[in-house]
Amino acid sequence: MNLPLIEQQDYTTIDYTTNPLPKAEYIDCTFNNCNFENSDLSNITFLECDFIDCNFSNINVMHTSFNDVNFKGCKILGVQFQNCNTFLLTFKFSDCTLNFSSFYQLKINHTKFSKCIMHQVDFTETEAKSCEFKDCDLHLSTFDKTNLEYSEFTTAYNFNINPSLNQIKQASFSKENISGLLNSFNIKIKV
Repeated sequence: MNLPLIEQQDYTTIDYTTNPLPKAEYIDCTFNNCNFENSDLSNITFLECDFIDCNFSNINVMHTSFNDVNFKGCKILGVQFQNCNTFLLTFKFSDCTLNFSSFYQLKINHTKFSKCIMHQVDFTETEAKSCEFKDCDLHLSTFDKTNLEYSEFTTAYNFNINPSLNQIKQASFSKENISGLLNSFNIKIKV
């Protein structure tokens, strides 16, 4: 399927819930304060695009390509990222809310999450090597058979990662949040 090519366009304050985003390949485009809630973004390609202060809640990303895409200040609730096109999948999240989203069985190595609220996010069987979780709230997020080798958790909080069920070799934690590795052992830590 050959999609139209749209390059270096800026989209500001557009409500795509009433007028859907046209199927295309978007390259080096910026979407600012746009509402995509419950939209169908399937089979669309985003290459080197920026999404700033957008609402992505409950969008359909079946076969959607995200290559070098930045999300900043976005509301991304309930998005099933495992349905994306995995070829060259790379993205970065800053100041986003990703509650109830899923990265199930995805390879998201080197992904940066900065100052994100990530409640009940599913990282089951995800390959997340060398990821950065800087100042992220991971309350009730699921890590099960997840590869977190070399990942950065020193400023993350509210996580529960069982070292027996996940690969955490060379991952970084701080003494302030080390209890997140020990919760599953049902032990008491006294300070």
